[in-house]
Amino acid sequence: MGGSVGSPATGVLALVAAVWGAFAGTLLPRAAYRFAVPTGEPWRDRCPAGRHPIRGWLGGAGCAKCLPATAPPRPSAVLLAAATAPVCAALAAATGTRPELAAWLLLAPVGVLLAAVDFRVQRLPDPLTLPLAAGALTLLGLAALLPEHAGHWTTALYAALALGAGYYLLYLINPGGMGFGDVKLAVGAGAVLGWYGWSTVLLGTFAGFLLGALYGGALVLTRRADRKTAVPFGPFLLAGTLTGLLIGAYAA
Repeated sequence: MGGSVGSPATGVLALVAAVWGAFAGTLLPRAAYRFAVPTGEPWRDRCPAGRHPIRGWLGGAGCAKCLPATAPPRPSAVLLAAATAPVCAALAAATGTRPELAAWLLLAPVGVLLAAVDFRVQRLPDPLTLPLAAGALTLLGLAALLPEHAGHWTTALYAALALGAGYYLLYLINPGGMGFGDVKLAVGAGAVLGWYGWSTVLLGTFAGFLLGALYGGALVLTRRADRKTAVPFGPFLLAGTLTGLLIGAYAA
């Protein structure tokens, strides 16, 4: 089961990964604030008070002193760090010292950022989804060159294409229930899941749809939504990918 997975060294590695995740999470609020705009609108380039320009994508949203009551809510660095840290720790615990862990730790903050934006405005920005797919394949290609890796880059590539095509078909069948951003995100998800094989792809894909269905069903039961209410699917696609990845990494 993954060589050093479960060893004391893996526990230390998970702690280090959690620290990395917490640090990376504190850098996400500015990007989360700038990207969290409705579809069709340009990315925010002013502070929440609208008085100062915002440059760059990492760090806080800023301007706490001039924040008016009517300004858009600022993403919380604490919450983003609290989300990213356990994700990175879990990935390290499941993967151990294998070289693909570096790819997971670099991709995880992007996934958390995407989930945060999609939950807020039901939008998956192209500047995040497209580089995520390219970055996943590039990082896994580098990992495949190193000893003791436990995956297959070719399968990751084929799975990226297959899952992207599958989601595109769902988008064509029901564009009201599946956004094109989900299609682009599925390419990166397929690459990540495909690294550990087709069974991991199926598991992660099923988990995403199951989690999304459970969330939607809970909203209906609590009367917070009806059957026609649009629900952001990106966070559940990502959660399903994480589920499949953790199981695939541990079993590899």
